Amino acid sequence: MTSEELHNLTAVVLAGGRSMRMGVDKTQMVLGGQPLLVRAVEAVHPLANQTIVVTNRPDEVPVDQLPADVLITTDEIAYQGPLGGLVTACTHAKNEWILSCAADMPWVNETVVSYLQQYREGVDVVIPVGPQGPEPLLALYRVDAIEPVGRAVLASGRRRIVAMFDELKVKEIPRSDLEEIDPGLSSFFNINTQADFAKAQSKVRVSSKVEIAETEEVESIDLLQMKKSGQVRLMTAKEAGRKMPSETPVTIHLNGVEVATVQATATDTEDMAIGFLLAEGLVRNRSLLDGVDIDAKRGMVYVTSQEEVPLGLIHDTRYVTSGCGKGITFSSLGHARGIAPIVHDFSIEVSDLHAWMSELATRSVEYRERGGCHSCGLVVNGELVLVREDIGRHNAVDKLLGHAWLEGIDTTNAVLLSSGRVSYEMIVKAAKSRIPFVASRSAATDLATEIAEELNITLTGYVRGGKAIVYTHAERLKEAEQEDIESAGG
Repeated sequence: MTSEELHNLTAVVLAGGRSMRMGVDKTQMVLGGQPLLVRAVEAVHPLANQTIVVTNRPDEVPVDQLPADVLITTDEIAYQGPLGGLVTACTHAKNEWILSCAADMPWVNETVVSYLQQYREGVDVVIPVGPQGPEPLLALYRVDAIEPVGRAVLASGRRRIVAMFDELKVKEIPRSDLEEIDPGLSSFFNINTQADFAKAQSKVRVSSKVEIAETEEVESIDLLQMKKSGQVRLMTAKEAGRKMPSETPVTIHLNGVEVATVQATATDTEDMAIGFLLAEGLVRNRSLLDGVDIDAKRGMVYVTSQEEVPLGLIHDTRYVTSGCGKGITFSSLGHARGIAPIVHDFSIEVSDLHAWMSELATRSVEYRERGGCHSCGLVVNGELVLVREDIGRHNAVDKLLGHAWLEGIDTTNAVLLSSGRVSYEMIVKAAKSRIPFVASRSAATDLATEIAEELNITLTGYVRGGKAIVYTHAERLKEAEQEDIESAGG
């Protein structure tokens, strides 16, 4: 196969997903100084004579960072997964074959692509197959074959690429055959979770800075000398090389009324604003929300809703600090005790609780990079689906619950995880989202425990080191061994 034949491809970068696991548009997450989407395009662009990016957010594509000949097109069938993106690309492809690649796959290997192309003769799909089955996000597809079949599959209500394969001639390539040419199979690494992103960051640091090893060796020697001499090493922030956590005022408006100014980490501010308004009872009906506008430069969030602003609830604009103390909510304790108790037979295993808390720590990227941040997570149907971080515990909860409300995620059988102390306001926020279970890696206050007991919420603390303290409603914890769980009451 000639060099020209090897590159006679249309590379399609699929960038149209909702990124539900990450909770953010992961194509815009920066890895090694570049958005993930840019890295993916740069990986496949030299391998093809046409490159297409299929997205549901064309306005957010960093066009200025992409090669000039890259075609940006909008997904014809929005939010139907990679299959919708492939079908859309077929209408724009000028070549017989498409090379698909997800926008979160930054290390596609040219040798792997060349190897796959050797098997195109007489088939419609060339696809690697691993222990978990086919790998459809990095594969070759014949345009004339997959376009009609793909449209028929989508029309039937199915969304998976593999749903086409019964109607196509498919050549499967064992991933093990590719390990010799791509050690570690980096080509198939894609970023679905914050933990995956952390691994990618580590890989970038190791590959781009060989001197890291030398630096660590020197630092270990210095540490040894300090221990021997009893000296303490002082460093400037620049010498330490660690970024500081971000804190900035964010002012929330609802229907033109300035509601509150919150000291927060200026990420996921839309989610935080909605979560704050939701917890305060200022928004309730998702179908009545008109929109959220962000003025990032001025630190303003403008929420418009068909629900009226209950002015009696807002006496004055409140300044909400990022730290602890009173005054962070308009709701009085009496108002909290007016919430209906949660009636739910939801239950979990203690081992799962520890596993989720461990995953929360792994996915807390801001904390690992900067420190000084709290994180919280939302577990739905046994999976940690959302993670949010902020300098303020309450802000992190607002970001989490605001995003869940905006995306229509059912929280009635969810678990709210927190890295920090649980205060009564956090229990109230959980109760208003009808969450029956709250767990913390740290402590819970006596008032939080009292309110959780009244609202029928299971509250656990110190979930770490194979132990946990259950403060309220232990009946939701199943298969709990005495040595694993301590009762706060005895």
